[in-house]
Amino acid sequence: MAWVIAFLIAIILIAGAAKLFRSSERKSSDPLPPIGTVPDFRFTTQDGKPLTRNDLLGKVWVIDFFFTRCPGPCPLMSSRLAEISKELKKAKDVRLVSLSIDPDHDTPEVLKEYASHFGADPERWIFLTGPKDRVQEFTTKGMLQALSTDPTNPAATVHSTRFLVIDREGQIRILRKLDEPELVQKLLIDIGSLLREPFGKSSLAP
Repeated sequence: MAWVIAFLIAIILIAGAAKLFRSSERKSSDPLPPIGTVPDFRFTTQDGKPLTRNDLLGKVWVIDFFFTRCPGPCPLMSSRLAEISKELKKAKDVRLVSLSIDPDHDTPEVLKEYASHFGADPERWIFLTGPKDRVQEFTTKGMLQALSTDPTNPAATVHSTRFLVIDREGQIRILRKLDEPELVQKLLIDIGSLLREPFGKSSLAP
């Protein structure tokens, strides 16, 4: 009789474990809901060309906020994007975007020189500048990132060190901090997950 009870308990435990596995598997494949929507913008690239939100629709892209005179985290942020860029040479539907929060200094010419230091391919990694008021509004109100500038002392500028991952529909889906362990690997996984989502998936709309 005891062995029958033990056998029934084992069956119950196995069934429970299988149910938990299916549940976790289902959750892991569920798409992350949008955090927000990228607002319309029109900025200028390092090549002096205009870039808008519509130009990036259909692409998965990662954006960070930096400036070329940054004495702090910006070079490290750019290095991380350079690593990602090398891994994504064959990914046609991926873009990396770096928006300068010091547009008065960071002209397209300055950005182009900065980009060359990181071997940035302008077809894949885009550096942006634009009118200061529009950059600030886009960064703080549009993308909800911290920004406090001091034109007389660039070293005192405080800005976000997050990487925002945007899906094909222009929705902010994932935020990653610069100090996260295995950041590059995580971002590559994020990008891959969003690339597998069909473009025009209305169920992701907020």
